[in-house]
Amino acid sequence: MHGKLVTVTQRFRYLDTLTIGFVVVLLVSNLIGPKVCQVGPLIISGAELLFPITYICGDIFTEVYGYAASRRAIWLGFGGMALLTLMGQFAVWLPPAPGWHDQEAFATVFGLVPRFAIASLIAYWAGEFTNSYTLAKLKLWTGGKHLWTRTIGSTITGQFVDTVVIIVIAYWGQIPASKIPVMVASAYGIKVAYETLATPLTYVVVRRLKAAEGVDTFDRGTNFTPFAF
Repeated sequence: MHGKLVTVTQRFRYLDTLTIGFVVVLLVSNLIGPKVCQVGPLIISGAELLFPITYICGDIFTEVYGYAASRRAIWLGFGGMALLTLMGQFAVWLPPAPGWHDQEAFATVFGLVPRFAIASLIAYWAGEFTNSYTLAKLKLWTGGKHLWTRTIGSTITGQFVDTVVIIVIAYWGQIPASKIPVMVASAYGIKVAYETLATPLTYVVVRRLKAAEGVDTFDRGTNFTPFAF
């Protein structure tokens, strides 16, 4: 139904499955993110191996189901990340049982989660909504043509916001300040390249979902406020 405006409350065959996958990838990214890796001249966090998938999912949500579906997924992911942060920190605070000798290693992993999660929450929220808003507007401006302009254009804006925010908040004071711009440039370049290379796969998934769900949403008259569920 080309051009039909649908609400996120409508039932679709694959929307819930995609949303669950989106949230799982987001949570795993949050856990592996505190590790800083160096690959050749590039300095990246572990999350950058997985986190760009969430932006691809965001593109698919917005392109197929509309901004409202993307907004719903973003807030569900935000809630999941917040819960992971609180429970992880609570588990660290709990006294270890006698004979359990892994408290230090456990605290090393989850003890870094609060700061990283705060950075992730802010960056994720700002970046994902920037991504979805950009894609929805570009779809209207292009009349639904040239999907690659939307997937890449939204990536350029969304990932820039996400990368700058998360690295500055998560790593400022933890690593030499001179490395911050290097991390931003490395991470941003990798994320944009990652999603650009994934564009053919995004095309396939979007085309099949539109056919399977019988929908191709254009966000005409949409309320783009992020503060709705």
